[in-house]
Order: sequence, then C-alpha cells, then structure tokens
Amino acid sequence: MPRSMILDVFGKRMLVELNEGTWRAYLIGSDGKRSLVDLAIPESMSEAELVQYIDDIYHEAATTRHPAVVRLA
Repeated sequence: MPRSMILDVFGKRMLVELNEGTWRAYLIGSDGKRSLVDLAIPESMSEAELVQYIDDIYHEAATTRHPAVVRLA
C-alpha cells in the first residue's frame, strides 16, 4: 500500500507518494488534477527527510508569504 503526503511547496500543493520503494511527486492543480513532477527522490529517503529535501530543491521559489515547504497531510 502506498504511503503519501501532501505538501505546500512555496504556495503550490504537491502530493508525494512512496509506492513499491519508489517516490513519485505530483503537482495538484486547482481543479484537483495531478501532474507528474520530474523530480529524483532517493529511494532511501525517509518521510521525515523529504520535506527538507524538497525545500532545498525548490528554495528559490520562496516568498515572504510562503517561506518554507510545509506538510499539510
């Protein structure tokens, strides 16, 4: 069974799933549709490390309103 989390990535919602040892990331549009993100996430990465990893990758998108990646669910 896949494990997943929803993140606020500097104002954009992202679903990240671990399924059969492989992480996949999807942007969630305002209509709820998912778009696969071309993002390499090491298989060994834990959920606890994932938020900081994505923050490090996308940090240039930070704003005063959205200064960090935040786990929503």
